Amino acid sequence: MLNSSDTREQIYRYVEQLSQERLVVVLDFLSYLVERDSSDATAELLAIPGLLAELDAAEQEADADELTDWRVLRNDV
Repeated sequence: MLNSSDTREQIYRYVEQLSQERLVVVLDFLSYLVERDSSDATAELLAIPGLLAELDAAEQEADADELTDWRVLRNDV
């Protein structure tokens, strides 16, 4: 199995050989893959129990300027 760097290099070599028409197909496919990863990540986050309620509460605290400086909470960072 190729490492990430070798994989990217091989992809670049193949892409350089493609016609404009094939590049459009590759672009469409890459767009699909990125969208799919994004959708999968969103679904994974939405599956976390209570995440949306916690996010809503955090946004309300931010809107009300009820934030705590992280350095007060963690002085070892």
